[in-house]
Amino acid sequence: MQQSPFIAVEGAIGAGKTTLATMLAERFDFALLKEIVEENPFLDKFYQNIEEWSFQLEMFFLCNRYKQLEDAAKHYVSQRRPVVSDYHIYKNLIFAQRTLNGGKLDKYRQIYHLLTDDLPKPNFIVYIKADLATLLQRIEKRGRPFEQNFDAGYLEGLIEDYEAAITYIKMHEPETVIITVDGNELDFVEHPDHFEQIIAEIKEHL
Repeated sequence: MQQSPFIAVEGAIGAGKTTLATMLAERFDFALLKEIVEENPFLDKFYQNIEEWSFQLEMFFLCNRYKQLEDAAKHYVSQRRPVVSDYHIYKNLIFAQRTLNGGKLDKYRQIYHLLTDDLPKPNFIVYIKADLATLLQRIEKRGRPFEQNFDAGYLEGLIEDYEAAITYIKMHEPETVIITVDGNELDFVEHPDHFEQIIAEIKEHL
């Protein structure tokens, strides 16, 4: 039986994932799955000392996303109800590989696979691709206090990691439809016609 649409919106920090996911859910009348970000009690500490607090931060995100996706599998995917999420579970590895090393990274990978290997994966990814200047501008605009002293080098590394991750998914999950949105050129918030371009491309695959 073919899986109903399960769309994940992805991209580096500041790309506009939650905004676009919300807009898509409203347009298509799909259920919306939003990750917990600001409720993470380790965020402030992480941005002050990445090495010290990265494992706690990543484990909090992993456990919350696992619970969300477990619920989504039960209430949406198994009942063939379409859903759109503002993240792909694979992002946990993207961030962990950027912030963890040695034994902590090995331990994290083991826990990640134990929790997620049997979860349903999105069959659509909308990947918002944007350069460093665009992302920094959007991070400043949304004004989250813990992001205001953001390390541009860390963000630049994440941009590279996302490119590598999308390439990996294309190779290993060829059945997954990946739609790339040019985040530098398309402002789907300020320009309705840009949003309609994204909608038209998604409809082609739906």
